[in-house]
Amino acid sequence: MKKLLTLLTGCCLLLACSQDPKAVQQQAQQFIDEYTQQLLPLYYESALAEWDANTHIVEGDTTNAHRVKVANEALAAFTGSEENIEQARKWLEQKAQLTPLQLRQLEAILYEAANNPATVPELVKARIAAEAAQTEKLFGFDFQLDGQSVSTNELDAILKESTDLDERLRAWNASKEVGKELKDGLSELQRLRNQTVQALGYDDYFTYQVSDYGMSVEEMLDACRGMMQDIWPLYRELHTYARYELAQKYGLDEVPDMLPAHWLPNRWGQDWSALVEVQGIDLDGILEEKGAPWLVEQAERFYVSMGFEELPRSFWEKSSLYPLPPDAGYKKNNHASAWHMDLQDDVRCLMSVVPTAEWYETTHHELGHIYYYIAYSTPEVPPLLRAGANRAYHEAIGSQLGLAAMQKPFLAQLELIPPDLQTDETQKLLQEALNYIVFIPWGAGVMTFFEHDLYKENLPPDAYNQRWWELKKQFQGIVPPAERGNEYCDAATKTHINNDAAQYYDYALSYVLLFQFHDHVARNILKQDPRATNYYGSKATGEFLQGILSKGATEDWRQLLKESTGEDLNAKAMLNYFMPLMEFLKEANQGRTHTLPETLVFDES
Repeated sequence: MKKLLTLLTGCCLLLACSQDPKAVQQQAQQFIDEYTQQLLPLYYESALAEWDANTHIVEGDTTNAHRVKVANEALAAFTGSEENIEQARKWLEQKAQLTPLQLRQLEAILYEAANNPATVPELVKARIAAEAAQTEKLFGFDFQLDGQSVSTNELDAILKESTDLDERLRAWNASKEVGKELKDGLSELQRLRNQTVQALGYDDYFTYQVSDYGMSVEEMLDACRGMMQDIWPLYRELHTYARYELAQKYGLDEVPDMLPAHWLPNRWGQDWSALVEVQGIDLDGILEEKGAPWLVEQAERFYVSMGFEELPRSFWEKSSLYPLPPDAGYKKNNHASAWHMDLQDDVRCLMSVVPTAEWYETTHHELGHIYYYIAYSTPEVPPLLRAGANRAYHEAIGSQLGLAAMQKPFLAQLELIPPDLQTDETQKLLQEALNYIVFIPWGAGVMTFFEHDLYKENLPPDAYNQRWWELKKQFQGIVPPAERGNEYCDAATKTHINNDAAQYYDYALSYVLLFQFHDHVARNILKQDPRATNYYGSKATGEFLQGILSKGATEDWRQLLKESTGEDLNAKAMLNYFMPLMEFLKEANQGRTHTLPETLVFDES
């Protein structure tokens, strides 16, 4: 039967070559429609199984895990099937006769297939097993501090709070021990990931992941270089400020040229915001009086005020929004996430909302994802293209709305703070910069260029650690506390290197997009200071957002950005947002030695 179907398909395609474009489009559409019809129930069953596995965790019960395995294997078998790969490839050979939407859908089919192609079943099987083993090693590792088992939360607390450099060093060293256990597994994944996607014609796994943006590897690296160059003058000032302030904090007279990694409040140096405490706004007490449901309901009111529809009743009925009661008899994943279960109408949030400022911001962020799903779940956007314009867009929109919900004019409108509340705006801006600005050299620099070298350049295992620290010094101005040999694999201590590989530039891009979108809304729609906006009730802002969200993945993301904001991708809006800090930092850094170069040098040897 398979041979007959293949023969018939081949005959149809040969006939199509001599047909007019309309006939070719009709036949290609028939394949796309049939693929979509078979995909949706498999996708939904996978999502339902994953949802249950995340919301109803019973120790010792393997029922959910088995269901997830069966559902995901069925989905993988379909998306990676030889028949689907062959048909998609053959229709793409006639791309000149197809519509842009058809091309995008066929490319999406092949992209999904490349992750687990049935043409190389043994490779796929080996990779799935290797990824599972790596994840088990990472999350099952017994971190030891002073001979006692500790959690990563406890190690993080030391790095955020302790002023004892010896204690900090022990905690930092302890956090890196897992890398030695993961090094061989990463080497195996490097090989298997590359070989899996090479079976469908990609050069390597990094190239495969980047291709989802419609970009070449060099284009992506250029975008990352551009982001870092844009923010480098401010980062250089922050780096100098941190070196001197931390030396003083730790009671040292000598200021090092580069930041020792164990001095910073984050294991990887990706977020330094804990170095600053801002006095003034304290939402926790006020929100506690309002209760957890108010936070989610208020987030919905925020979107409705801008012209979005109320959330469907099913969202409230099927979501898991609040912590479980102590006597529930089961557990759930407490990490906030938004789910588009069926690529159609079933949208849900998994959260554990309590009435705090952190969850207040998170609810606005997660509902940003939900409204994104709803906006592109329309007949105009085929199910295969119901995604963000690129992977970074979803995070950018969620983070934009989370940022907007935390700005003072908006909080005053909701009567969460007095309208005349005075706070130290410079310290607040400094704290934000130590998050957003500091992240760019890490995300667009260290992580991206390391994974480029790992997959694209086949970086050998005995060079993993050396290359990692070369990049950290080059892009972040961070060095290890002492020489670290290649028995270590400090890169692998970062979760994403193991189980979300070759995509970390997503986060850097999302930060840049966030500020571009926010700056456009503030300056061109609201006519307000980007640091003090109030989106509430602005239908024009809602229309602007809807114009981005409703397109899904039907347009090139760069074109959509240009149409929406009038600009190409750049970090200038982010830099402008933080520009008032420059005067403060330059004054604080007067007489101090800047040890980072004035211009970022891209030495990738």
